[in-house]
Amino acid sequence: MSEPDFLAIQNQRDFRPSILKGVIFVFTLIVVIAGFLFGAFTLRSAEGPKVAFAEPDPLTVEVAEATLVKDFELEEAFSGLAQAQRTSQLGFSSGGRIESIRVRVGDQVKAGDTLAKLDTRALGAQLASLEAIVDEARASHRLAMDTVERQRTLLVQGHVSTQRVDEAEAQAATAVARIASAKAQADTVRVQMDLARITAPYDGVVTARFADEGAIAGPGSPLLELVEAGRLEAQIGVPASVVAGLVPGNAYTLIAETGPVEATLRGVTGVVNPSQRTVAAVFDITDATSVPAGSIVRLTLPRTIDEGGFWVPLKSLTSATRGLWTVYVAVPDGGGSRAEARVVEMVHTSGERAFVRGPMQPGDRIIIDGLHRITPGVPVTPISSQRASTEHDG
Repeated sequence: MSEPDFLAIQNQRDFRPSILKGVIFVFTLIVVIAGFLFGAFTLRSAEGPKVAFAEPDPLTVEVAEATLVKDFELEEAFSGLAQAQRTSQLGFSSGGRIESIRVRVGDQVKAGDTLAKLDTRALGAQLASLEAIVDEARASHRLAMDTVERQRTLLVQGHVSTQRVDEAEAQAATAVARIASAKAQADTVRVQMDLARITAPYDGVVTARFADEGAIAGPGSPLLELVEAGRLEAQIGVPASVVAGLVPGNAYTLIAETGPVEATLRGVTGVVNPSQRTVAAVFDITDATSVPAGSIVRLTLPRTIDEGGFWVPLKSLTSATRGLWTVYVAVPDGGGSRAEARVVEMVHTSGERAFVRGPMQPGDRIIIDGLHRITPGVPVTPISSQRASTEHDG
């Protein structure tokens, strides 16, 4: 046997065991994979994997019992401003140079006090000229009257005609008219001089000053702002539905930052403000020293809401969708309890409570603490709260 034939026979003998080993390895691998798949399928069922998870320990939560109320009373607050009954921006009716301003911001003034003056030297000269014209007209009138008397005497003696008497009387009448005209012009200048002063129209306090001495004041331009002292009023916007309960002449207590403010309702305008959709109620404040002008005051009125629901602590609510809220209730579950979510609508809040309505029943145990740990269905151990109550106390 040649050497090549011997090597070929030897290779064939070595190759056969290798094939056998490969087949055995593949078969073993298939058996192992099949065993894993079989085990996985046997662990599954129609409900899912048959993997046992440990039940979490129940969460200890504080609960409060819900009590149904058929209606509730709330206090509605409406805001307004306490302000002076009269506020004026004072200025000169005609322009000119400001000669003096006698008051500063914060000064108290009395009605009739002179607050500021313009330079009136030109008006004084004009008035002196007009008064001279008046004196001249009066002298002409006296001469005309003397002439009338002489002409009447001559008429009786037959020395003059009636025409001459009539002419003398006409000159006398003209002199009277000149006197009246000159006096009217002088009075006009006196009025202008009087208007060149700013006087206080009422008792008050100066709250603003817009110019100083030496400035040129324009006609009608404000120079000082005066706020009436001793008389305050409050205008408070209220809904039209509340107006029927307000009685003019009755006393009401308003609330300001300085405390309660006694006031009397003067009247209600009866006109709805188009921007605020409220009606203005005007109150006269009894003691103007009890509140500074410009302060915010509030009118509080009780109102009964005929609507059933439950009072719950604010801390028992979590936000839901579309403006609704979620309350968790501890419901019985076998031998224990679990958390169940109830979606409710918040109707009103008062302090640390909220009035809600929704799918709740009297006696429900509302979870009021640890809401960050609560999820629907979680086991809980409820403990009655001694610190919070969901009952409406009126």
